Amino acid sequence: MKDLRSIGPPRRPDVRALLAVVAAALAVLLVIVAVIQVRNFVQGIGESVSGKTIDRSGPVILQSVRDLARYEAAAGNFQVIVDLEKDAAFLPTGIVGQRTLFVAVGSVNAYVDFSGLGKDAITVTSDRQAVNLRLPHAALDKPKLDHQHSYVFAQERGIVDRVRAFFDQAPNEQAELYQVAERKIAEAATQSRLTDRAETNARMMLQDMLRTLGYKQVTITYG
Repeated sequence: MKDLRSIGPPRRPDVRALLAVVAAALAVLLVIVAVIQVRNFVQGIGESVSGKTIDRSGPVILQSVRDLARYEAAAGNFQVIVDLEKDAAFLPTGIVGQRTLFVAVGSVNAYVDFSGLGKDAITVTSDRQAVNLRLPHAALDKPKLDHQHSYVFAQERGIVDRVRAFFDQAPNEQAELYQVAERKIAEAATQSRLTDRAETNARMMLQDMLRTLGYKQVTITYG
């Protein structure tokens, strides 16, 4: 057994090290409290000061609508019969003259052009809940003849015209028939109010698109 007299007295704790740890902990605590106080002070100033907010941002949807460029909102299919007769001034039709019945089939597209919209074409309310869009009226595209389904139904020719056709010296009658058919189809498309249908379809398309962007009230006018 060890001699108890050889064991020295127990060591006392280092008071200075303990005080240093306590001082460091208090310093960290004071820093945290100071940061919290400064944050609360800054937030209080921001909440107490009342100001006026001015929103100068433009309608972000204008560029998106312009990107559509041209929206073909309606299409009409037409069939007309062209009755084209050519007579000589002083000779009977049995000698000089001809009559052609041409069945023309074609289509016409009605579209709304978005490419020329100005900055004032779209107005948005300050609360971003309502939008007003002003568009140009719908227009008709050039008629497109269906050459596969257009045909000459009947044709009568005088003797002179038959001889000229035999020697292939007659003028290009087919081009004239197509020109007359295009004009008649264009007139039929105008009378069919195809542009009204196009404006209605374009309005529905834009209303759905703008409502998906969060606008609750969408007003679209033409003209």
